[in-house]
Amino acid sequence: MNHNQSGKLAELLAAMYFIVHGFWVVRRNFITGRGTGAGEIDLIVRRGKLLVFVEVKKRGDLERAAYAIAPEQQRRIWRAAENFIKNNPQYSDYNLRFDAFLVGKRLRCSHISDAWRCE
Repeated sequence: MNHNQSGKLAELLAAMYFIVHGFWVVRRNFITGRGTGAGEIDLIVRRGKLLVFVEVKKRGDLERAAYAIAPEQQRRIWRAAENFIKNNPQYSDYNLRFDAFLVGKRLRCSHISDAWRCE
């Protein structure tokens, strides 16, 4: 399995995890426009009035996956989330959260709820 396929499998595992836990998938692989200073959001899910932006990381172990979500990447995801809300105003009154879904060897997974906050 190549790197791209491995990443897509990790994203699929994350989507399945959130569905099992009562979330609806709003969007997968949301990419903002070039030049916005933002980036890609791997998964956007909702439950009730909670909208969760999920960063999925697959590495050799869960600790390396967690450290792979650097502060600059967190800020890019925040800007992408702002862009998503701006273009989807039906979510403007939702509570927002940023989660990490980590995948390690043998597809061992870990979900970190409210993994970071941006002000």
